[in-house]
Amino acid sequence: MDHHTHSIAGPRELQMARSMCWHCQSEVAGEYFCDRCVKVQPVSKDLDYFTCLGFPRRLKIDQHQLEAKFYELSRAFHPDFYQNKSAAEQTISLGNSAMLNIAYRTLRDPIQRAEYLLDLEAGSVKEIRNSPPADLFEEILELQETLNEYRTAGRASETESALRVKLQSERNTLEQRQRDMEATLQQLFVEWDTLQDRGETTDQARTNRDRILKQMRENLSNRTYVKNIVNDLASTIG
Repeated sequence: MDHHTHSIAGPRELQMARSMCWHCQSEVAGEYFCDRCVKVQPVSKDLDYFTCLGFPRRLKIDQHQLEAKFYELSRAFHPDFYQNKSAAEQTISLGNSAMLNIAYRTLRDPIQRAEYLLDLEAGSVKEIRNSPPADLFEEILELQETLNEYRTAGRASETESALRVKLQSERNTLEQRQRDMEATLQQLFVEWDTLQDRGETTDQARTNRDRILKQMRENLSNRTYVKNIVNDLASTIG
C-alpha cells in the first residue's frame, strides 16, 4: 500500500459541525453517526473539500479512490435513506449531501481542484485575472482586429474566406498554447505534491511553496484568458 492510500481518512473520520450530538448530547469526535443514538451528524461547514473526501491537499488525486470515497459517503448521507426519519435528520442529510456533491465536482476536475487549492492556501483564486498574458498582448490585439473585420465582412465574400483561414490558423496556435500551459501546470502540480509530501517547514520550503503558488496562479490566469479567446473564435468561425 502506497503513501497516498494511507492518507485517505477512514469512513468515520470527518470533522463534525459540533462536538456533541445534536440529539442526545453525547460527545462526538470525528464520527458522522453518534455512537450512542446512531443519529446522523452535520458535517462542519468549515471543512475543506479535500478533508471532506478524505484527501490531503495534493493536486494529483487518484480518480478511482476519489470516486470510491464519494460513493461511500453518498450512501451514508443520501436523503432517500432519511425519508422516514425526523425533520432534523432530513435537513442534516440534505446539507451533508450538498456539500459532498460540491466537493466531489470541484476535486474531480484538475483545474477546479488547483483553483480551489489556491483559494485555500493563499486566497489566490480571487486574483485570477481575465487579461492577456504579457507575451501575447500584441498578438491578441491583432487577433481582435481580425475578428472585428471578419464579423463585418460580407458573408461568402473573398474577404470573409481569407479572414476565416487566418482566424483558424490563430485558433490552432492558441489551442497549442493552451496545451503548453496545461503541461506546465501538470509540472507545477508534481512540484507542489512533492513539497507537501516532504512536510518540511524550513524557510526554503516556505519560499518554494510561495513560488509554486504564484506560478500556478499566473498560469491559471493565462490559461483562462486563452481559453476564453479560443471559445470566442470557435463560436465566431465555427
